[in-house]
Order: sequence, then C-alpha cells, then structure tokens
Amino acid sequence: MRTIHIDCTGVTSPGAFWQRYLDAAAPEQADLFGCNLDAFWDAMEAGGPGWPGGARLVFTHSEALRPLKCRDGMSFLDALRRIATESTATRIEFT
Repeated sequence: MRTIHIDCTGVTSPGAFWQRYLDAAAPEQADLFGCNLDAFWDAMEAGGPGWPGGARLVFTHSEALRPLKCRDGMSFLDALRRIATESTATRIEFT
C-alpha cells in the first residue's frame, strides 16, 4: 500500500485544502470530485470520484486546519477526523 502525504501547512480555506488533496493524491476521476466532505466520504468509503486508490492518506501539519469551519460552523478538521475514524475502506491519519 502506498502512502500519500498531504501537507496542510498554509491551507487557509476548504477550497485550498481540496486542491492540496487533489495535487498530492492525483485521485481517480479528479475532475468529477465534488471538493466537499460528502464527496470525500464517498471517495474514501465507496471508491467514488476522488478515490486515491488503495493508498493510505497522511495529512501532515493538520493543526493548520483548526481555524477552518464547515458551513454549519463545525470544525473542518473535526469533520475530517470523523471521516477518518468511520472510514473502513481507506486509512486516513493526521499528524
């Protein structure tokens, strides 16, 4: 299993985060990936657009994401961590 490292240093918006993910992972069907948490879940758990293949994802410097918020005001980082915890098909880590 290959490991993909996504450096979160300097990420200041969810859009920048998704671009960083796409650049590092070069996932399947990147052009169809929805660049949101629901699309990320679908990719990680069901192999939908944006699936990184059978890779392990390691998001480094993830604390840089702490100021980011979801539309509902929830922490973007906490939402990503929830996906990582619940995902059974893709291993996701935060450092």
